[in-house]
Amino acid sequence: MRYKDEISGFFGVDNPPKSDYRGLTTFLDMIGTLLISFLKLRNSFIKSNKEAKLSSYSSLSKIYASMYLVDVQTKRYHIIKMTDQIAEYLGKDFKMGEYEIRDDFCGHIKNIAEKMCTESQLQESLEFVDISTLEERLLGENSITHEFTDKISGWNRSRFIPVDYDEDGKLLHVLFCIECIEEEKKRENRLIYLAQTDLMTGLCNRGSGEKKITEFLKEKTGGLLCLIDCDKFKSINDNYGHSVGDKVIIAIAEKLQKTCRDSDVVLRLGGDEFAMFIPGMLEQRVAEKFFERFFENIRQIDIIEMQGKNIEISLGACFYDGYEEVSFDQLYRKADRAMYQSKKQKGCSAVIYGEEM
Repeated sequence: MRYKDEISGFFGVDNPPKSDYRGLTTFLDMIGTLLISFLKLRNSFIKSNKEAKLSSYSSLSKIYASMYLVDVQTKRYHIIKMTDQIAEYLGKDFKMGEYEIRDDFCGHIKNIAEKMCTESQLQESLEFVDISTLEERLLGENSITHEFTDKISGWNRSRFIPVDYDEDGKLLHVLFCIECIEEEKKRENRLIYLAQTDLMTGLCNRGSGEKKITEFLKEKTGGLLCLIDCDKFKSINDNYGHSVGDKVIIAIAEKLQKTCRDSDVVLRLGGDEFAMFIPGMLEQRVAEKFFERFFENIRQIDIIEMQGKNIEISLGACFYDGYEEVSFDQLYRKADRAMYQSKKQKGCSAVIYGEEM
């Protein structure tokens, strides 16, 4: 005991009383307890923050058919939502509503694309879901989208939405969402149809028909432009009424469609005037056979109210050889001059534009 006291005195340190040891121990216990409490609070905050985020994503997912939270760096992902149809189609038991981490988002989404996408759209869809190029494609964007058709629900739209970035500005997490847009596409196609179609006949209207013909001309696709006019149409309206006149217009349109191929452009210019462009028709002999077939179809029109009266057609045509640049208006003027000559003849007649005109 004396030896310990001498040693303590040599170093200038007095032995603390036992009561001080107990106080220090208590103090360290308090510090440890406090640190553990802080760690628990921190973990609880992180967990609750994570759950709050997932809860908000789950609310957002209501407008989508499927949703994933994806870690861009690790390729790990969490399934927030997936339709029963897709899960059944994949033949796997996917759990949703829990924070269940899964590996290899790229492999998972590739598997879905290969099973569900149509073959013609598969490569484009795989390029869209490629995580390795995602950060570059999302630069400066709130989201990026891609539309495709699948074998279950038709038209869909996939979307990547950036969630957060690290301290260096590197993309960390994204939401990958899929929504069904089949009804939207139907409405869109309906609006396009209404904008491009003559509603009485179902043919192209003047705007859309002229645009299609202009595309052929820009590509220097040779063919034959025809203008068609119903002779004495005003007298048909005056003698039989406008409802009969409408029947005549519809009947002529049906015979035009019957005579032409699907690749030909047939349009109603307005009133009783029609036009058609037949790509690849460059010989007069072939054109004359085409006219005769068309006129034979016209002669078969039988409208009861007209009591056997025949419908007469004047047709003016103009060849385009595909060598020189030409506009729709230039061809139209030539075909119109030819049609003016055809009106001088009785019955159904056709005249092809020549330099002598």
